[in-house]
Amino acid sequence: MDSYRLGKLTVRHLAGAQASALHEIDLAVAQGEQLAVIGPSGAGKTTLLATLACAHAPAGGTLRVLGQDPWTLPGAARHKLRASLFLAPQTPPLPPRQRVVTAVLAARLPEWTLGQALASLFKPADPDAAHAALVRFGLGDKLYARVDRLSGGERQRCGLARLLLSSARVFLVDEPLSALDPALSQMTLATLQQEAVRRNATLICSLHQVDMARAHFPRIVGLRHGRIVFDAAREDVSDEMIAALYQNEAMVRHTPEAHETPERLAVGACF
Repeated sequence: MDSYRLGKLTVRHLAGAQASALHEIDLAVAQGEQLAVIGPSGAGKTTLLATLACAHAPAGGTLRVLGQDPWTLPGAARHKLRASLFLAPQTPPLPPRQRVVTAVLAARLPEWTLGQALASLFKPADPDAAHAALVRFGLGDKLYARVDRLSGGERQRCGLARLLLSSARVFLVDEPLSALDPALSQMTLATLQQEAVRRNATLICSLHQVDMARAHFPRIVGLRHGRIVFDAAREDVSDEMIAALYQNEAMVRHTPEAHETPERLAVGACF
């Protein structure tokens, strides 16, 4: 079964403008596949991931997620579907005064009753599991640190540690390397990809680092001005294709596409 099948998918900008953020996107992603989405800032990468996470309703075309059309489902059924999808924003919306252990265990909120969730605020339900997840991202010593004492890169990896405790079948990861040095970038990508393989989860990762995308992902999708420019195996992606994708753009690290990310994704790190 495919994780995703998109046909002529169009998504409007969140501000309500008539212009489209995504234009007639055709894309199929098999369960367990790993692909990178690259493109200049403002290309629509964040909007695409949010749409795949069922946070944006399409304005046109078709979207099937794990074999279902999420926007024809009743609210409860759509919420259940979202529990299979994990969206990791570039800047994790972690409460600043919260302890890291609590922030990481929040990945299990979709599976907990209200009583279990409230109890875990006072006494973390499974600190050993949270610690094990943090260790895999090099944060084992931060278990009981406050979130506001973390650096930007540590916050990023703390948000990703949530993913390891989720029960998601799809990982949607937005710019996970933007605040990391080369060594941490390698470790972070390796951890994400190993976890995806371990549970046969689909991994879709947006990256500004083209070299990392070409080195680590078997399939690369190039996005520009809300349109797919190419969708190819990495060995078929040439330097000329990359140059055309980034024509007139500086290939540098950028700030998040904040205008594309809805506030309701503040809890979207674990649907």
